Amino acid sequence: MQLSLTQDQRMMRDSIRDFAQREILPHRMDWDERQHFPRDLFRKMGEMGLMGMLVPEQYGGAGLTYYEYKMAIEELAKVCGSVGLSMAAHNSLCTGHILAFGTHEQKSKWLPKLASGEWIGAWGLTEANTGSDAMRMQCVAKQDGEEWVLHGTKNWITHGISGDLAVVLARTGEPLDSKGITAFVVERGTPGFSGGKKENKLGMRCSETAELVFDQCRIPQSHVLGEVGQGFIQAMKILDGGRISIASLSLGIAKGAMETATNYAKEREQFGQPIARFQAIGFKLADMATSIEAADLLTLQACALKNEGKSVTKEGAMAKYEASEVCVRVATEGVQILGGYGYTKDFPAEKYFRDSKLCTIGEGTSEIQKLVIGRELLRESV
Repeated sequence: MQLSLTQDQRMMRDSIRDFAQREILPHRMDWDERQHFPRDLFRKMGEMGLMGMLVPEQYGGAGLTYYEYKMAIEELAKVCGSVGLSMAAHNSLCTGHILAFGTHEQKSKWLPKLASGEWIGAWGLTEANTGSDAMRMQCVAKQDGEEWVLHGTKNWITHGISGDLAVVLARTGEPLDSKGITAFVVERGTPGFSGGKKENKLGMRCSETAELVFDQCRIPQSHVLGEVGQGFIQAMKILDGGRISIASLSLGIAKGAMETATNYAKEREQFGQPIARFQAIGFKLADMATSIEAADLLTLQACALKNEGKSVTKEGAMAKYEASEVCVRVATEGVQILGGYGYTKDFPAEKYFRDSKLCTIGEGTSEIQKLVIGRELLRESV
C-alpha cells in the first residue's frame, strides 16, 4: 500500500490544486446558489486528463492508477464537493462500466469522447421506488428484432439532463431475478430519451441530479454492454469501485472543512488569545484529524487492492462507510468551531456541511455498507 506520493504524483497534485484555486474557487458559491452545472469546466478537466484517469491510453485516457484517481477527487472536493462528485460519477460509473464490460468496438467508440471531456457520462440504476432494492426496478427493456425498446424512468441520476451518454440498467427478465437485468448504452438525441425533473438539493448543488426518461426508446443490439441478463451483477461490481470514489470525495470535503476550521481557529481571538489554544477547540481538531487519517488509510487499502485487480467488496464498503461518516462529523464540527460565522454563507464551512451528507447516501447508504461488510465477514468466516 502506497503511503506517500511520488514526485510525479506530487506534481500532478499541485497542478490540480492550482486548477481548483483558479477555475473553481472564484465561482463555487455562485454555482451553488444557482445550481449551475459548469459544463465548460469539465472540458478543461478533460484536457488535463481528469475525465478518463483510469482509461488506458489506447482509448484516449490517462492510464493512471486508483492512487492518482483518489488524489484528484480529493483535491477538487477540498474546494467544491459538487465538482468532485461529478468527476467521480463520470469516471467510475458511466466510463468505468463501459471500460469494464464493453467490447473493444464499444470502448473505441465511446471512451475517447468520455475521457476527453467532450462527452459527459451518466449512469442509471436508481428509480423512485427502487433505491437500495434495485432488483424491483420498473424500467424495462423488451427485445424487438435487432433492437431493444426501453421504457421507464430513472431517478437521482448525476448528469441526467446534461449527460451526452448514459449507461442504463433495465429489467429484461422477471422482478427479483438477479439475472433479469441488462446494461444498455443510450446516447443523448436517441428518440424517446430525455432528461426529466432536476432535483433541488440541500448540497452538491452544482452537480446536476435529475431524471432519465425513456418513452419507447429504441436501442440497437450493439448498445448492450456484456451479456443480456448480467446487468445487475455488473452494477454491483461497478459500485465496488464507485465506493472508492465516494470515500475519496468524502476525504476531500473533510480535509477542506478541517483546513477551514484550523485556519479560523488560529486567527479568531477570544479572551485575548486565538481559540486554537483552548483545549475544547484543540480536542475537536485532534479528533477531526485522527478520524480523517484513519479513513484515509482505509481508502488507500481499497485503492491498493483495486490496483492489484483483487476484490474490494468489503474494503471498498469499509472505506466508503467510514470516510462518509467522518466527513459529516468533521464538517459538523467545522461549523461549530466557526460558531455564528460557520452558519453563514460568507465562510465555506456551511457548504462543506451541506455537501457532506450526500456522501452517506449516494452509491449505497451507510446502512447498506454495513450490510455489505457484515455479509462479507460472514462469508470469510465460513
